[in-house]
Amino acid sequence: MPLDETAAALLLNPADDVAVARRRIAKGEPTGLSGVTANQLIPRGHKVALRAIPGGTALRKFGQVIGIATQDIAVGDHVHLHNLAMAENAAEHLFAVERDETGMLPHDLCRSFMGYDRGAGGVGTRNYIGIVTTVNCSATVSRYIADHFNRMGGLDGFDNIDGVVALTHGLGCAISAGSESYRYLTRTIQGYARHPNFGGIIMVGLGCETNQIQPILEHYRLEEGERFRTLNIQSMGGTRKTIDAACGMIREMLPGANSARRTKQPLSGLKVALECGGSDGYSGITANPALGVASDLIVRNGGTTCLAETPEIYGAEHLLTRRAVTPEVGHKLMERIDWWRDYTARNGAELNNNPSYGNKQGGLTTILEKSLGAVAKGGSMPLKAVYEYAEIIEQPGFVFMDTPGYDPVAVTGQVAGGCNVVCFTTGRGSVSGWKPAPTIKIATNTEMFDHMREDMDIDTGGIATGTESIESAGEKIFERILAVASGEKTLSEQFDYGDNEFVPWQVGAIL
Repeated sequence: MPLDETAAALLLNPADDVAVARRRIAKGEPTGLSGVTANQLIPRGHKVALRAIPGGTALRKFGQVIGIATQDIAVGDHVHLHNLAMAENAAEHLFAVERDETGMLPHDLCRSFMGYDRGAGGVGTRNYIGIVTTVNCSATVSRYIADHFNRMGGLDGFDNIDGVVALTHGLGCAISAGSESYRYLTRTIQGYARHPNFGGIIMVGLGCETNQIQPILEHYRLEEGERFRTLNIQSMGGTRKTIDAACGMIREMLPGANSARRTKQPLSGLKVALECGGSDGYSGITANPALGVASDLIVRNGGTTCLAETPEIYGAEHLLTRRAVTPEVGHKLMERIDWWRDYTARNGAELNNNPSYGNKQGGLTTILEKSLGAVAKGGSMPLKAVYEYAEIIEQPGFVFMDTPGYDPVAVTGQVAGGCNVVCFTTGRGSVSGWKPAPTIKIATNTEMFDHMREDMDIDTGGIATGTESIESAGEKIFERILAVASGEKTLSEQFDYGDNEFVPWQVGAIL
């Protein structure tokens, strides 16, 4: 619904019991809505009650239940952790009832971008050389190899290569080869080894680790060649010999990788990760729905968008199951929700162990509230597929990947699945990036955007102030995605983020 530009608080849905403070509202100050005056200070992004809410009754925002009042709430009260608690989602799960695929553009009208055609390997938006480690024990050697090229002149004369990336992690041994953690790790490694944003890949192991190179090659049918080589430290004879050998392999790759050129590519070659982190009370009002508009535009032009973070759609999953193209797709999503219920119970946690401290400071009270805003990133197009962590995304359109809500782990899985651009909405000011995929930071509010201008690529705060519509902000994000996919550098790339955010999902026991 249109937002009232004059009110101090925003009413998001006529059925809502609360409005969201557009700015700090002082005690005794009118909100501008239905004669409601604030009974206490209402921080920016927090909720104010628009009607009396008896204790024990459901409270609505976005037109959906976000929690249960733990005490009587008066008109004008600040609504947050002190008087609102989690409620189990009682929404009815309807499977595959909203499958309208109208709006797909004819092929001759679809937009394009300038990307690197890797043939059967997909389309790249960047041109890196990657060093993928099988185990933590090969991390330091791999960083030395990358440093030789990035900091010691090893890329001089190869201006078309974006850099050499060492993808290191803390796993690879002391795990069972039949465990979920092993499957997630090997799937992640092979996904990065295949990623079209790499012009060449070196896989480096120690030699005696559980996560052996050869089983990965055999299981995932990876073959060594001009763009993909492997070696391990023990076989090479130690640190210095491994570094020398790997540097020699990369030097052989450089001329071919440097010769790659961007050409006009259809959006079928674009896979965009939809992510949020450091959310606040505006996330579900501004940046997330605007990114949802951009997601729809990408899909309608033949591209793919991937929503993730299963714990952060919990309570709002009914909004996705009804968009599933088949009942099987909807049921697969619910199976992943059930897995999370069991996983958290086994580990003495609960799915409402979210929102985080920063989310709560920004005005989010329950996971239901956060999830309803998070799902908005996925737009309105049909849900075509549900993938497990780090599975290769093959189905075009809007899809979902099962990941944790922890941003580094979630995006690592999406990039392993083939996402070649990341869109990251934030209200508190997250700073990170995920090589080899460029990351676009989207601010939910103008105050934070101005404060962290060197890190934020796009400001959607105008939606809250009424100076910009959700649709126009979404179109702005869409155009930026195409520009970045075509080579425009993001601010996180200018800061050279992305070397430390490779974090495969660790599940289960370390032995």
